[in-house]
This record gives sequence, structure tokens and C-alpha cells, in this order.
Amino acid sequence: MNQTYPVIVIGAGPIGLATAAHLRERGQEVLVLESGEHAGAAMQQWSHIKLFSPWRFNIDAAARRLLETPCEGYAGDWEAPRITKLPTGGELVREYLEPLAAHPELAPRIRYGHRVVKVSRLLEDGRGADKARTAGRDEAAFLVRGETADGSVDLIGRAVVDASGTWNQPSPIGRAGIEAIGEAEARERGFILGGLPDPLGADEQELAGKSLLVLGAGHSAANTIIALGRLQKQYPETKILWGLRGVANPIRLYGGGAADQLPARGQLGTSLRRLVENGNVQLLENVSVASMKPEEQLTVDLADERELVVDRIIAATGFRPDLQMLSELRLDLDESVEAPRQLGPLIDPEFHSCGTVSAHGEKVLAHPEKNFYIVGMKSYGRAPTFLLATGYEQVRSIAAALSGDTQAAERVELDLPETGVCSTDLGGSCDAPAQEESSCCSSGPQPVAFGIPTGTLHGNAQLAGDKLN
Repeated sequence: MNQTYPVIVIGAGPIGLATAAHLRERGQEVLVLESGEHAGAAMQQWSHIKLFSPWRFNIDAAARRLLETPCEGYAGDWEAPRITKLPTGGELVREYLEPLAAHPELAPRIRYGHRVVKVSRLLEDGRGADKARTAGRDEAAFLVRGETADGSVDLIGRAVVDASGTWNQPSPIGRAGIEAIGEAEARERGFILGGLPDPLGADEQELAGKSLLVLGAGHSAANTIIALGRLQKQYPETKILWGLRGVANPIRLYGGGAADQLPARGQLGTSLRRLVENGNVQLLENVSVASMKPEEQLTVDLADERELVVDRIIAATGFRPDLQMLSELRLDLDESVEAPRQLGPLIDPEFHSCGTVSAHGEKVLAHPEKNFYIVGMKSYGRAPTFLLATGYEQVRSIAAALSGDTQAAERVELDLPETGVCSTDLGGSCDAPAQEESSCCSSGPQPVAFGIPTGTLHGNAQLAGDKLN
């Protein structure tokens, strides 16, 4: 393979830009392809959301070194935000990702408005190597097809790191992992909203005074319900239904409360419990959506023959990875969560709602397709337990491996705090069945849950400057 080809990174979010920073620190050429018009474009869509983990865990080490080191044409005068502050998504973009993407070391290597639609391999003589071809495959370059405003573009790389996330691939709300009958029409007509609306800001008039069904059991659903509770104080006619696919388990729903060493997360569970127990929120169990009919309101038919009539559904049911773009590559994926096979058992939310998600690197993320990696939120597939800090560790290890530094690739360099709670994601996605707590929980180090649709505790616009009470 021609080693002058760059490593192509898909996505200019925090993990994609961290990948580029680590590669440039090691002198490797890199090209970042971003479908949006600026860095952190997906994150900007939830700019009103407040993360529960402080800045300390939001900034990648190589990215920080890059931002703080003077070089030709750059003063190196970037100052990190106060490390104990909890940022919103918008602040994360403005105060970190935008300066990082504008750095002279990265800016010329980022192309915006490039949506990757296919990744395959290309032999030295220009002939293609689809999934069925084995001869010469490991030495073949990668062919990356992108769609731009000017048409299709083919780019060639020596390796590909897919950090494209899952934001544009929401899970359906129908039963059995497929859309309910009528779901597509309901979405098209605006009856179904994504799991991160802003009830106290941009979406106030859309939601005020309405009958609302929130589906999901993770942090996205939890904070949406808390924000709706505040909206209800201003508009008492607002009706809030909270639908769970299983039977409610208080520990999984509300987390560790005062026992959580991350206070914002503990306060989330406490606030959520209060809304339910005070009757502000009606909790519905065993909500399995079979079909829906959009008329003046939305009629929702459940599998047990119950019928709900609501004005809007807020679907906080998680996200899925887009694997169609990788259909010509040889991937080794866990059958259940669609993560790399070695990673799958470590993060499966059906069995790992408590305990530690171990730090992992290049070896765990490797596929039969040499020099191809899925990282960040997308690497966790359907699992709602992604850790941003773990994503930074992933790409540090991969950058070392692609630079020939095997020892650094095999090391684990990750420092996470103890949280003091069993459930790191307040129950995960609503697809995960309720489970009884067991002795699997320990007082040892626990990971900090991070990432919007994957179990992050977060707030909304009005909550951004408040305590969750």
C-alpha cells in the first residue's frame, strides 16, 4: 500500500477530532470527512443539553496538547474551561471543538459537507476489492465514497477510522426492533419527536398543554421528563405519560440518588422519582407499540390491546449504527449489540447494567478488515453505555497502532472516578428488560457514563444553569 495515503477519519465530532489530533502528534497524515457544515454538527443539534460529567472528562489529552502548544501561525493561548464545570453541548462545541477544528494542524485536513456513503478497498492497479476478494486484501488501500453538494467524490486512504456516531440512526419505537405500523407516517407528520427536545426553550409551544408520551428508560427520557415537569408547572394542562417496555424497577429507574458520587446524576434520579410519586407523571409498564394511526391526535395501539391517544410521542429509545455504508468490508460484530465482537460482551446492557466497562484499545476494536476501526459511540452499536473518556482511549491506542508503536497501542491509559452506584445508565434503553439487582455491583471504580443517546445524564436549556431539583 502507498503509505503516503492519509488515514481517513469519518466524523468531526469529539472522537473524530481526537483521532486526528493523536495521529498528527505522531506525524501521520490524516483526512477528516464531516457530513455537517462545521465540527460537532450533530452535537450542535442538542446544544441545549447539559452533560453531567465536568470538563475534566470532556477534553482529549492529545487535543489539549495541540491547543496549548504554540506553533507557526498559532499562539497556543487556548485556555481550557474550568475543569469542574458541567458544559452544555453548545459549550462543548464552541469552547473546545471549534478551536480544535480551526487549529492550523487540523483545519486544512478537514472537509465539511462530505457524507460518506460507502467504504471498500482498492488494489494498487486501480481494480476494486469487494468483500468477496481475498488476494492482496490486507495490502489494499481503502476507497471512500462521499456525497457532496457538487456530486460524488472518491477518496483513497491507507486506513479508515469510522467515528461517525449514531445520531442520524434512531431506533424505531415499534415492538421487536422494527417500526410499528403507521410509525413512518406519524414521524413524517410530526407526531413523533426525537428523544432530546427542548421543552423549556425552542420546543415550548410545540409541547405546552399537550398530552405527551415519553418512551424510554435511560437518561434522555429521564431528563426530558424532568424538563416536562417544569413545563407542566407553567402549563398545568400538560399531561405526561412515561412508557416502559418492561416492568418498573425503582433502582434501575432512579439510580443511586444520594449515593452517587456524581451529584448531578444522583439528583436526576431523585427528581424523577418525585415527579412519579407526586402524580405529575403517569408511569405505564409493558408498553409494546404495535401500531399507530395519525389523525387529529395520534392513536397508539399496544400489543396487549390497550389504546393510548396522545398529541406527541417523544422517542428516547436509543440509536443504532449505520452499517450499510460498511457493507463491502469484512466486519466481526457481536450478534446482539452490533459492536466489535470482543467488545460486545463487555457492554451488553442486558447483562452489564452495573460494574465497569473496561478500558480497551486497538486489539479489542480490530476487525478482519485490516486497518479499519469503528470507534466512539458507533463502536458500542446498540448499547447505551458509551463513555466519552473511553472513546478517547480507543483512538489513542489506534493511532499508536497505525503509527507502528505496538507497545503504546497495548497500554491502557485511562483514569475514571468512582461513582458509587450500581447502574451507570439508569436502566439503559427501553429495549433492555427490567432486571433484579444482584451482587454484581461493587464499590470499586465505575465508569463515567457519557454520550447523549447512550446513557448520559443531561439536562435541558433551563436546567443548564440549575441544580436538578
